[in-house]
Order: sequence, then C-alpha cells, then structure tokens
Amino acid sequence: MSEASRAIGALWRQACSRIDRQEARALLQHVGRCSHADLIAHPERELADAQIAQYAALVARREAGEPLAYLLGSAFFCGLEFAVSKAVLIPRPDTEVLVDEACRRASAWRAPRIVDLGTGSGIVAVVLALRLPSALVTAVDLSPAALAVARANAQRHGTSLRFVEGDWYRPLGDERFDLIVSNPPYVAAGDPHLANDGLPFEPQVALTDGVAGGDGMACIDAIVAGARDHLLPGGWLLIEHGYDQAVKARESMAAAGFLKVDSWRDEASIARVSGGQNPY
Repeated sequence: MSEASRAIGALWRQACSRIDRQEARALLQHVGRCSHADLIAHPERELADAQIAQYAALVARREAGEPLAYLLGSAFFCGLEFAVSKAVLIPRPDTEVLVDEACRRASAWRAPRIVDLGTGSGIVAVVLALRLPSALVTAVDLSPAALAVARANAQRHGTSLRFVEGDWYRPLGDERFDLIVSNPPYVAAGDPHLANDGLPFEPQVALTDGVAGGDGMACIDAIVAGARDHLLPGGWLLIEHGYDQAVKARESMAAAGFLKVDSWRDEASIARVSGGQNPY
C-alpha cells in the first residue's frame, strides 16, 4: 500500500467517489479518531493497517445501503446522542412530536407516572425523564436486546428509569399511569417502503405488525384497546403512527371511549401523533 493511500486525505477522497462526502468524512473520523479540523489541516496523517481495513469495510457497508447510524453506533434525537444497534430502530425527528405532546400533558401532574410501550432504544423514555425530572418513567419492550440498548442510553444520560420486558401491557399487571406513550410498529406488511431507505437493515418487528394484507394498525389498535385499563382518570394516551393513519387512530380512540381525541403534526405538516384523554 502506498503512503498516499494511507493518508486520511487520500482515503477520504477515494471514499467520496463511492458514498456521500459527509458520510465518508463521518466514518473516517470515527475510525481514525480524528476531527474535521484534523482532516483539513493534516490530510497527510496516516492510518494503521487495521484502521484502513476497518474504514474500507464500513464504506463498503454504507455503499450497500446500511444506515450510517448503525455503522457509527449512534444517532441524535432531540439534540442528544444515543447508542443504536441493529436491535433497535434509528431515531427519527418525527418522534419529537410524541415527546413534545407528552411533556405538555405531563405538566398537569407534580410527579407523573409515565409508561413508554415498545421503548426500543429508549429515546422517548430518556428524554421524558430528562425533561420531567419528577416523573416516574417505565419503559417496556418485548426484546431483551432492545432493552439492553435502552438501559445503556439511560445510564449514558444519567436518568433513572424502570425497564420491564414483555409484550405491551402484559408485564404491567394492574398498574395504572397518568400517561401512556408509544411509537409502535405501524408500517403495513408488504409496504414497498420497507425495501427502501435502509429499512431492510432495521428490525422488521419494530417497523411492521406483520399482518398479511393488513393496514399496519394492529399494534395501534391493541394499545388503544388496553389503554383505559392502565390509565388513571384524566390520564392521556399518545401514539405515533403513519402519515395516513391519523383518522383511523382517532376513530379507534373515540370508539374506546377516549375524550378530547386529536392529532398533532410534525415539521412536515403530517399528522404524526394522535391521542386522547381517559374520562374522569
């Protein structure tokens, strides 16, 4: 291998011919433990053989469509960095609507009891715990691997959460909460979007309910159906859903007896979260 091909500047230029320029830089900084300033000021700096091999492997994986967040092992949400792995979905800005609406309603209680169903990487539960220091937050997930990531993120950000393994409400017994939040699987099985934008690399069980010929509402409907048995009087249910599911989500909540049923939009003006209040 020539000296030029060992230099970070040359390696970056070579990778830029295969993947996005900024992504190539992010991967190089990750492998080489260097900053953007180092790359600009000292492009002649050389990497060790093991680092070069690691960088080449990551560039190839990105070129094959694997999401950058999995290659880096982290992603940002609400301005904070969270660990991610292939056991959890990659955080998306759309979910910030769920956090914002939950915080607005949680202000009605001095020490709100909150449960995050299907917590995944724990981003919603952790941010709620940070923004609502007096809240008692429980995070539930069926996947032990996902809960391991969520626990690591809670520790990383210094939050004290309770983690429970199980399917939706099943491990909660007869517990009741002031607020139930969830970002459940809601993409319809067979939806062509599941084959694009890196989604084949993400856990399918966290993306779709897997119901053949369904509309992606199975998990949402299950959460709505059990919510009133686990909400205190005046408590709120808030669920993230697909771009075209707001009406169905509201209808499901209204049919279950929820009041003040409404939907809230994300930055793209898409109705992204729907919710309702348990009667007093």
